[in-house]
Amino acid sequence: MTENDPYAPPPAEELPPADTGPDLSRVTRLADSLRAEIQKVVYGQGDTITQVLAALLAGGHVLLEGKPGLGKTHMVLALAGTFGGDFGRLQFTPDMMPSDITGFTIFDMKSQSFQTRRGPVFTNLLLADEINRAPAKTQAALLEVMQEQQVTIDGNSLPVAPPFMCFATQNPIEQEGTYPLPEAQLDRFLMKVIIDYPTMAEELQVVSAVTSAPGAKGLDPRKVNQVCDSAVIIEAQRLTAAVKVVPEVIDYALRLTRHTREAHGMSLGAGTRGAISLVQVAKAYAVMAGRDYVVPDDIKEASLPVFRHRVQVAPEVAISGQNVDDLLKSALESVAAPRV
Repeated sequence: MTENDPYAPPPAEELPPADTGPDLSRVTRLADSLRAEIQKVVYGQGDTITQVLAALLAGGHVLLEGKPGLGKTHMVLALAGTFGGDFGRLQFTPDMMPSDITGFTIFDMKSQSFQTRRGPVFTNLLLADEINRAPAKTQAALLEVMQEQQVTIDGNSLPVAPPFMCFATQNPIEQEGTYPLPEAQLDRFLMKVIIDYPTMAEELQVVSAVTSAPGAKGLDPRKVNQVCDSAVIIEAQRLTAAVKVVPEVIDYALRLTRHTREAHGMSLGAGTRGAISLVQVAKAYAVMAGRDYVVPDDIKEASLPVFRHRVQVAPEVAISGQNVDDLLKSALESVAAPRV
């Protein structure tokens, strides 16, 4: 090949770089750093932390359920501290009004104009404590901001600053005076995360650490190190959405979703949003595992937290003592996973 050959390829150093796709390793390292900081103040609860981080990367909302005093608020505060996000908390009560959540307008006599007072929903991480204590009208005030990332006050639409996540807690013990969440609102939550009792060894660590400082402040979630800012979280969410999913794996997610509608003992199955959420969460699991593609095990691991609040157990099965997780595990095991 001569020097003047017009078909000669350019020198190696002038070749354009190969398109290798987005660098998802940054998201993997970020998730590891967030986990390490949270685990400094939250002992044990490894599965719970993984699920909360998956929801953060997938950009969805979380329904937290657990007995009182197991660290639900503690965990959300720690997560906010890892990226310097604003934290807001609402204690839901039977007399709470929708404007207590979203905000309201008030006439200012001094300026002779209406002023908008923004509610606590204008934050990055909102902890809606005991959401089932408030009546349905107040619960519904969260629907718009959870779905549309905006709040309408007197006809004006005001966006909330991203990233925005709602963590709603429910007390599974005290049901007196509560208002069950309607299916439409339950479906807005990406995952339902169960916080269970720690092991004996983990509880020993918690008690020793908490009581090592005055006022039982030995594990202060506000003292975690900030490892990134909100812009990095938003970029991580964008990169997580770019994780590849082959058609066979999407088909598997759909078959699992559709099976919840037909499985024995189910009176209500998951809808299409359940299948979408399943793939979203599986992408987050994949990137946390250091992969840029989803495997069937990611789908399988995500199925319980994604489905457990979207299905209902038939009364005749519930009376036998089977809970929703038991029924889901049994039903989903009967769906064959693809070999990819």
